[in-house]
Amino acid sequence: MNSKLNKIQIKRFSRQIILRNIGIQGQKRIIQSKVLIVGMGGLGCPVAEFLTRAGIGSLGIIDSDKVDLSNIHRQSLYNIDDLNKSKVTIAKKKLNKINPKTKIISYKLRLKDNNYKKIIRKYDYVIDGSDNFKTKFLLNDFCKLSKKFLVAGAISKFNGHVFTFDFKNKKTPCIRSFFQEKEISDDILNCEYEGILGTVAGIIGTIQANEILKRILNIGKSLNGYILIIDFLNLDFRKVKLKKLKNV
Repeated sequence: MNSKLNKIQIKRFSRQIILRNIGIQGQKRIIQSKVLIVGMGGLGCPVAEFLTRAGIGSLGIIDSDKVDLSNIHRQSLYNIDDLNKSKVTIAKKKLNKINPKTKIISYKLRLKDNNYKKIIRKYDYVIDGSDNFKTKFLLNDFCKLSKKFLVAGAISKFNGHVFTFDFKNKKTPCIRSFFQEKEISDDILNCEYEGILGTVAGIIGTIQANEILKRILNIGKSLNGYILIIDFLNLDFRKVKLKKLKNV
């Protein structure tokens, strides 16, 4: 933290720096942080955009998919010119234009049992924007084992969920305390089956980015151990405490 911010950085991040809870030292923490985003869809796009705008130093983005026409209404980094192109390739180009000082590392792949450890261990914080439970459980289990900070999100129809797990705290429950693996189907996370209002994805993704920044800066009230449930159709906001199960 001894390195100084240059004039351009001070100007770029001036509206953050003047916040009492951030300042120069807080902005340095943001710039020195390494964040991994798994899934560059409806959640991953706003997360990546706002963390890049905030000045995150190193940002890993993972997705094996190409841009489809049905993605554009909710996946904010893509437009009609990006159809059939790699999501992470397009996202990297656009994020570089937003803040060329943020190092974007793209992984055009799907996290699997044979590659996830090597990738995740490089980062301080992990954001789950995936659309399948196999990936969610994979991230959950490794982050718990390696004591990583994980923010998970889920969206469907008019509803959104945000989970925050600070696994450095031994009392922190995990995502298995909420979802029972034998009782769930990926259909509830798949917009193709359930549908999704585009704004829901944008808001939940932005909340995920906000939770990461709060953790980096060590400010505000933590969502750790809770699930934030939002019904955007009826504007119903609930924060429910997760109970740590003995067998997970």
